[in-house]
Amino acid sequence: MLSDVTSPHDLDDRLRADLAALDAPDHRRDLREPLPDGGSLTGAQALALFDAQLTSRLVDLAGRWLRGFGEGYYTIGSAGHEGNAAVAAALRPTDPALLHYRSGAFYCLRAAQAAGEFPPDAPPVPAGREQDSDPRDSDGSWPDSAWATAPSEAEARAGSACPAGSDPTGAVSHQDPAPGDPASGAAGPADSGDVDAVLLPDGAGVTVDAVGDATVGVPGLPSPSLDDAFAGAARDMLRGMVASAEEPIAGGRHKVFGRADLAVVPTTSTIASHLPRAVGLGLALERLRRGGRRVDGDPEVASWPLDAVVVCSFGDASVNHATATAAFNTAGWYDHTGLRIPVLFVCEDNGLGISVRSPEGWVAAMLRSRPGIRYFDADGTDVVASHRAAAEATAWVRRHRRPAVLHLRTVRLMGHAGADAETAYRSPAEIAADVARDPLLVTARRLVAGGYASGEELLARYDERGWQLRRIAEEVLDEPKLATPVEVVAELAPRRPLRVSRAVADAAAHAAGPGAGARAEAFGGKPPELTGPLTLAQSINAALADGMLDHPQMAVFGEDVAAKGGVYGVTKGLRDRFGVARVFDTLLDETSILGLGLGAGLAGMLPVPEIQYLAYLHNAEDQLRGEAASMRFFSRGAFRNPMVVRVAGLAYQEGFGGHFHNDNSVAVLRDVPGLVIAVPARPDDAAPMLRTCLAAARVDGAVCVFLEPIALYHTRDLHADGDGEWLAEYAEPGAWADRHVPIGRARVYGIGSADDLTIITFGNGVRMSLRAAATLAEEGVGTRVVDLRWLAPLPVADIIREASATGRVLVVDETRRSGGVGEGVLATLVDTGYVGAARRVAALDSFVPLGPAAHQVLVSEEAITEGARTLLAR
Repeated sequence: MLSDVTSPHDLDDRLRADLAALDAPDHRRDLREPLPDGGSLTGAQALALFDAQLTSRLVDLAGRWLRGFGEGYYTIGSAGHEGNAAVAAALRPTDPALLHYRSGAFYCLRAAQAAGEFPPDAPPVPAGREQDSDPRDSDGSWPDSAWATAPSEAEARAGSACPAGSDPTGAVSHQDPAPGDPASGAAGPADSGDVDAVLLPDGAGVTVDAVGDATVGVPGLPSPSLDDAFAGAARDMLRGMVASAEEPIAGGRHKVFGRADLAVVPTTSTIASHLPRAVGLGLALERLRRGGRRVDGDPEVASWPLDAVVVCSFGDASVNHATATAAFNTAGWYDHTGLRIPVLFVCEDNGLGISVRSPEGWVAAMLRSRPGIRYFDADGTDVVASHRAAAEATAWVRRHRRPAVLHLRTVRLMGHAGADAETAYRSPAEIAADVARDPLLVTARRLVAGGYASGEELLARYDERGWQLRRIAEEVLDEPKLATPVEVVAELAPRRPLRVSRAVADAAAHAAGPGAGARAEAFGGKPPELTGPLTLAQSINAALADGMLDHPQMAVFGEDVAAKGGVYGVTKGLRDRFGVARVFDTLLDETSILGLGLGAGLAGMLPVPEIQYLAYLHNAEDQLRGEAASMRFFSRGAFRNPMVVRVAGLAYQEGFGGHFHNDNSVAVLRDVPGLVIAVPARPDDAAPMLRTCLAAARVDGAVCVFLEPIALYHTRDLHADGDGEWLAEYAEPGAWADRHVPIGRARVYGIGSADDLTIITFGNGVRMSLRAAATLAEEGVGTRVVDLRWLAPLPVADIIREASATGRVLVVDETRRSGGVGEGVLATLVDTGYVGAARRVAALDSFVPLGPAAHQVLVSEEAITEGARTLLAR
């Protein structure tokens, strides 16, 4: 038992003492009977909720115990929030759940539901009897008519659920046939037909005294199984605390609540950042329910019931976070427009954000005021009140397919985490008041008052589970941990290039074969390969259309992408071809746009959100860093959110300046582990690179950023006005496989002999470098220009090969000197032992100013030429 592991306020000892002080019930009630004033809960269900709560509490205590000798690495617990088990009980085990870090009891109860161990609802009430009626008399004794149909010996034995070797409490089973049993040959009151039959309590034992009077004894509580779902859930959580490689969801990478077979989607510890994903998942599920296409038969894609409700929990302090505000606003915005989002937000309000208090009444006022979101509330320390409100809220969301919020008022016990000395900011009286509202004690009192258990029995149950969890904690200590870098990053962003290549080839075969008719119709009888040379924007538009044809689950969305066709016309005509369900405008909030993509990918769709400008992405980049890119890492691939995020960016726009429309900062993207960053410069690269990203998202669940240079969207010429050398033909489907561009492969242009200098660049730098190389060629300098095409992962092999070919490398980086792409290229050269000469030309560490002043801080063609000459002169 873990009674020696206490909080500063002796929470464990206090609970044990309070349980022991509870009296035995005056009379025993059958666990199958409804809990008095308990709504739809039965005694058995309330006991299961208590088991979930005590398991969660004991896991918290075990976490402190493990931390005490340096073997536990996570001590944020669920103590005080165990009422969320009732929320789980009100949901189905197939409803996707995105849980915050105080959800131990919810997780335990969900495990029991999924295992079929959560007791069924009360049986239907016989006609003429009220649901909450009790067949016993007011003094607790059974009426004589209850024994009118006393069971036979065999029936009595069959009905007994007592543990082997024990007798029902307060009774000894009578071995002789009861009066009225046909086997006895004696008539009994049952034969007269003038009394009502009443079922005996489950597991009841019958005692008949010498004069023939019968009494019934109801057995004590069944002992918890040592191998039940609660034990399994506890093992999951303890494995997370000790960073065991056998932990079922993250495999020792983080302590999260998650398991695919429980429909629990892991979330990071970033406050409220999972709420936009929940809204996106709800919107995607409703779209699929209304006839959208889903991925069928793919074992790597989660499948959710079409009538599912998405539940998403968070703390009271999180309601103030920008991501929470974005999620509430988006849910309400879509509801206002008539689109349905079946999401249940659950705010567990303990009044504190570590030490910062939520002002009295603020959380309720804020949640109540959200337009389009139905408000429910309850005492979160009382499982009966919580279950009643959660059941009502869940039923409302499931029926109306609209968002709601459940506000549960909870307490926080044992501080924020193990190192939190809450006596520094909370008074003893305040802490004692919270302890008095301990959810476990509230549930225990319900069970005792209802006649289902005694305090002594519940304490024994608590202690027995405590010993069990102590053993489990000791067992998980011996399990292996991640021991090599390969093990750690194995699930970060696995690449299967052959499968991606095959997917591109399959798309080509379909477009040229069975899908040729639909393709011709979609392009109005004139496919893009027959329209002549295309610009970058036109090539991306055509590739998006081909992607929509090849991926029925693909959707394109963002600000102004539908009716307007995008600020630069890149999505023009897509809505007319594929409909408003697959190409739609969103509200102006990048966090919500990415959140919709995260949820849609989780639902099995292939989302292609657009961020209108690169500078706008910085408002929402944690949705990529903390949520999108981390999903596979924290779920060992059990969940994924494939996504191709189109971003218009980089500088050099003419006539439309300012740093918000000419942002050249990509450092934050290159820092995200596993994120794929593509930057197409040429029209004939854009289409195959986009096809690669779509295939990688579909095959590997990749999260890709497709960064499109705005200044090159409509560029037509390279060297001279009217030469048309920046245009390119669109490849027919038969050529797609041959022109496939794998992730992490560069493109090389040879100018002149190509033996004297290597220029490594990307995006706008490709066009400027080719023009500079032409100038150098007139001076007798042979140059090879390497277009990286992929900023993450960098094409390392191509960089080394082309650098070594000349021994002189000029890195042309249109991003900033500090944190720019050039730093990564030069570091690659150093790390791989390059010994030649190298120089860098990069933009200044400055925001991009308006008008001609921009040329003072950006890379120019002249700067490239001069940099090359300086390098050649060494």
